[in-house]
Amino acid sequence: MTRPPHGLRYSDVTPRQVYLNRRRFLAAGAASAGSLELPSARGTTRLNSLVKTPYNVGNETLTSHEIVTTYNNFYEFGTGKDDPAQNAPRWKLDPAWKVRIEGEVIEPKTLDLDQILKLAPLEERIYRHRCVEGWSIVVPWVGFSLSALLKQAEPTGKAKYVEFESYYNSRQMLSSRAAGIQFPYVEGLRLDEAMHPLALLAVGLYGETLPNQNGAPLRLVLPWKYGFKSIKSITRIRFTAKQPDTTWGIAWPQAYGFYSNVNPQKDHPNHSQREEIRLGMGFLGQRRVTLLFNGYTEVADLYRGMDLRKFY
Repeated sequence: MTRPPHGLRYSDVTPRQVYLNRRRFLAAGAASAGSLELPSARGTTRLNSLVKTPYNVGNETLTSHEIVTTYNNFYEFGTGKDDPAQNAPRWKLDPAWKVRIEGEVIEPKTLDLDQILKLAPLEERIYRHRCVEGWSIVVPWVGFSLSALLKQAEPTGKAKYVEFESYYNSRQMLSSRAAGIQFPYVEGLRLDEAMHPLALLAVGLYGETLPNQNGAPLRLVLPWKYGFKSIKSITRIRFTAKQPDTTWGIAWPQAYGFYSNVNPQKDHPNHSQREEIRLGMGFLGQRRVTLLFNGYTEVADLYRGMDLRKFY
């Protein structure tokens, strides 16, 4: 059940014309997020009243909506890059979606989407997103800093880490045996990482609610870390005193460390991380040099004095 997956080489990244010709995903999306308009033709819902943010990247070209929503990793809906866009739209989201916050907290809480969306104004943040497999995209996410949610439960002095858990329903999603990883999907952060203002709780992209395949109705976006750390479809958050075990950390610890900061000096067991392929830039994408922390140098103080090859 926890067989090591095979990492992709750069030549394994699917050519642009192939994944753009994949079967279009069926209309879907969370219909209960934020200040809304009528559903769009894509089945998602427009988000209004987005505020300006200081967290956008510079003058980088956005990756197309089509690529971002049809080329995904979401093993609950299949292990191929186009599987989530084909399979996830058939999943019916619960309109009464709730997130449980518990563990080392003063006051455990269960919040629904409406309560979560009232915690902070929604921002559109344009972030680079780097996958451990070697490809990258630039996405206009919609959400707000994760810290606004975490502060609601008032973590105790014992809280050192935050554990996140995705929704899982074996009747609607791939089995752990078929996916090769354990479900429900679990990820974790050190508390100071989770509280950093760049850590985004996302409810949308391109001004619309998240499609199912991108992690509806809410997910993390951690732009300085490899993409698998940005857990999707969150239903539970637990503050812990000890470093939590994570899904990929159990499945293949040599490749998927707890920190997994983007680092050109720390290779994946199957390939170099010194370069990446920016999808949507020409026939096979544009090759570019990988930047430490994916270029988000403002997080460097979080890891001062740490050996980033050891704590990968």
